[in-house]
Amino acid sequence: MRKAGQTAVGKAIATIFFGALIVSFAIWGIGDIFRVTPASTVAEVGSTSISVNQVRNAYTNEMQRLGRQFRTVITAEQARTFGLDQQVVNNLVTEAVLAEQAKQMGLSVSDQLVAASIMNNPTFKGADGQFNRGLFDQALRNVGISEAGFVQEQRAAMARLHLAEAIAGDINVPVAAKEAMHRYASERRAASYVLLNQAAAGEIPAATPEQLQSFFNERRSEFRAPEYRAVSVMALDAAALAKPDTVSDADARQAYEQQKARYGSPERRTIQQITFPSPAEAEAAAAKLKEGTTFEALAAERNVSPGSLDLGTFTKAEMLDQAVADAAFALEQGATSAPVTGRFGPVLVRVTQIQPEAVRPFEEVAAELRQGLAVQRAQGQIERIHDEIEDLRAGAKPLADIAKEKGLTLIQVPAVDSSGLDKAGNPVNIPEKDPVVKAAFASDIGVDNEALRTGTGYVWYDVTGIEASREKNLDEVRDQVAARWREDQVAQRLSEKARLMTERLDKGEAIEAVAQEAGASVVNATDLARNTAKDDLAAEAVNRIFAVPVGKAGNAANGADSRAVFKVTAATVPPLVTTTQAAQNVENQLRTGFGDDLISQYIARVRQDLGVTINQQALRQATGGEL
Repeated sequence: MRKAGQTAVGKAIATIFFGALIVSFAIWGIGDIFRVTPASTVAEVGSTSISVNQVRNAYTNEMQRLGRQFRTVITAEQARTFGLDQQVVNNLVTEAVLAEQAKQMGLSVSDQLVAASIMNNPTFKGADGQFNRGLFDQALRNVGISEAGFVQEQRAAMARLHLAEAIAGDINVPVAAKEAMHRYASERRAASYVLLNQAAAGEIPAATPEQLQSFFNERRSEFRAPEYRAVSVMALDAAALAKPDTVSDADARQAYEQQKARYGSPERRTIQQITFPSPAEAEAAAAKLKEGTTFEALAAERNVSPGSLDLGTFTKAEMLDQAVADAAFALEQGATSAPVTGRFGPVLVRVTQIQPEAVRPFEEVAAELRQGLAVQRAQGQIERIHDEIEDLRAGAKPLADIAKEKGLTLIQVPAVDSSGLDKAGNPVNIPEKDPVVKAAFASDIGVDNEALRTGTGYVWYDVTGIEASREKNLDEVRDQVAARWREDQVAQRLSEKARLMTERLDKGEAIEAVAQEAGASVVNATDLARNTAKDDLAAEAVNRIFAVPVGKAGNAANGADSRAVFKVTAATVPPLVTTTQAAQNVENQLRTGFGDDLISQYIARVRQDLGVTINQQALRQATGGEL
């Protein structure tokens, strides 16, 4: 089956078609369609009704999913701003549209295919890679759906998928489309250009009071003071709870021995080995060694080539044969062992090189070990302490008192804006800054906020003060306004100068002559690629070069304080070779996009034919909006 696409439409379709497994039930609340039909209906699609409960469950679960994704609390107001209510109901309507169409077309899926899809679902497979009935039952219990209900929805989802496959399962990508995509990605350009910097704008006289006042009045909102909030923050994580001093020396040393490899490299030895068919022959060879025969001579007698003589360089743990490892790591460098009974017969072993162990001593890493062990032990206390703190919060105990009682640090931020900056424009230093600031600006003074879940624990926050956004007067921001006014003047002068130079180039004047008059030098750039900066050309200027025909001139902003005037001198596109992996990737991308568009258009047409009605009042009821 065709995989869902990479585009936004493709991902939406993937959610609809491939999301029929357990994850989808958790997100969209499909289990509700197997329960008693509520009296109120949000939408009707042909003969299918979408209930208030279905939309409410889908909406709530999607808000929770977004909250987990962004590690913050999604408020009802934010959800409505995002259009989450409309997204949820549209997804449910789209699913119902396809289900209705599949039913009208008489599409069905056999019991065997449904069973195979469930048996092969990785969600229900155990550690042995086989279907695990216990995992299956547990997953269904978690989402509150019966086995019969799951099978019914799985069958319907597969029918919808087969319908989508029939629409967009085998699309031929036109050659023109592949060539257009190839041209866009592979075209390279050359241009001659001149950079106009701030000096090219000439002397900018200081602004008069009237100019500053006028400039400020026109842009008063840009200099507005943002809203600030005072916030108290308390974090609970294993690092905060860890008490390294309670870790005994014996425990730390035991951990050191177990984790020695982390603190350096173990001893490695280069080993040679001769294998014998019997213990007697091994003993005889060992006797010859004592009489003065060399190890190499013994190998030659056994027809062992020099290349086969070397076993390799290993740590003791890397060797497969433990008996050989014990013997080899007990020898001095250059020494040969007595006969050893190895896994593959009697052997003589010689060590030709020893790379000594290089491990940091225990004393050097003891503090790190104790901290690590203390964090591991503290991890198990997180949920218990969280519950205790929540009980204290329920009793209206101030966050400062809770922090003191639990030995946690309370961070008090007197002022932070919605970007996480203080009044001096510096980032505030608080745990989980971005989600905490976002949640604080969605809260209010005196609100009992829910703790934010982090990767290692929880963060509590209270809004203790709000300083409303306000308009500043000119005296408060005079220096900023003066700097912005000057920047604006420089930009206007450079833009006008670049425009005049571009006109002269398009009339046929040489770029060298135009540049010399402007007191600038000409630079020749080759191998320019879209969306990519090159040397001192910013990406925005490079993209403008691609928007101008060869032989023509243009100009563009080049960063914050300069402007580029250019003339395009060449454009080249390498031949399209369809056999390369890159070309195949482009074709697959186009095929996915075309398929997504076809499915989207098909859904829109079927939706129109079936007729869809949405009760906005019931939708507001389902999503907690006002009636």
